[in-house]
Amino acid sequence: MTSKPPVTVIGLGLMGQALATTLLRDGHPTTVWNRTPAKAGPLVARGAVLAGSPREAVTAAPLVIVCVSTYEAARDLLEPLGDALDGRVLVNLTSGTSRLAREAAGWSGGTYLDGAIMAGPAEIGTPAAVILYSGPRAAFDRHEPALRSLGGATTYLGPDPGLSAVYDVALLGVMWGILNGVLQGAALLNAAGVAAASFGPPVQALIGTVAEWMPPYLRQIDDGVYPADDSTIDTHGAAMGHLVEESEALGVATELPRLIKALTDRAVADGHGGDSYAAMIEYFRKPSGAHS
Repeated sequence: MTSKPPVTVIGLGLMGQALATTLLRDGHPTTVWNRTPAKAGPLVARGAVLAGSPREAVTAAPLVIVCVSTYEAARDLLEPLGDALDGRVLVNLTSGTSRLAREAAGWSGGTYLDGAIMAGPAEIGTPAAVILYSGPRAAFDRHEPALRSLGGATTYLGPDPGLSAVYDVALLGVMWGILNGVLQGAALLNAAGVAAASFGPPVQALIGTVAEWMPPYLRQIDDGVYPADDSTIDTHGAAMGHLVEESEALGVATELPRLIKALTDRAVADGHGGDSYAAMIEYFRKPSGAHS
């Protein structure tokens, strides 16, 4: 049997522990380091090697994965190591922004890949784990088997190390949009004397329907043409008015539906009432004060 290449994991929070556990499960000799060494105990029991310092951890493997609280914490740990990262690939799975990712590519000194984990610790190492990577293609290709072992839905985005962070925050925005919409709906139902749990099946069905709208909407955005193949902004705006009115009548918060309604009102006033909802992208591309 061919042995698998060694990997180092720096940072043993819940996510870091899940990453290291998966690498051990898949047969990679794994070195770990954490500011609190006691967190490494369960991993050492599974066969991991606990490094005595960040330098020792980095020099133990050609692939170094860091997953700590902030980019600043990663920099504090790794920048003082000087040339220790030379010839190695550093994969930073810490959450942050594209600016921080591009800066990290500069200060890291080695070959740098930035990554974004769109999954919880329990999903790491399963087909459900979405992990996005950006940076030099050759570095990703070299370690692709190990990186794919961490998440079945692993995707390489391109050479700009900031891309993974942009995707990360964009997808989080989608997540919060869904969650806040569901919470608004649950508040309405609770106010009407209905248990929130009953909302589950229709919500799941609607999310599936809306997901099917996305490919054509996204193509419209790229084309800059917004044919109303399903519904117009005028129609959406009228329905939003019902949401605002119902929220007021039932005594629940109206800030979220009023914000959405205000955006569609602006689009209608600018002559987009007959376009598809995808035309609303024009009101997300610029700050509100920049629109004519």
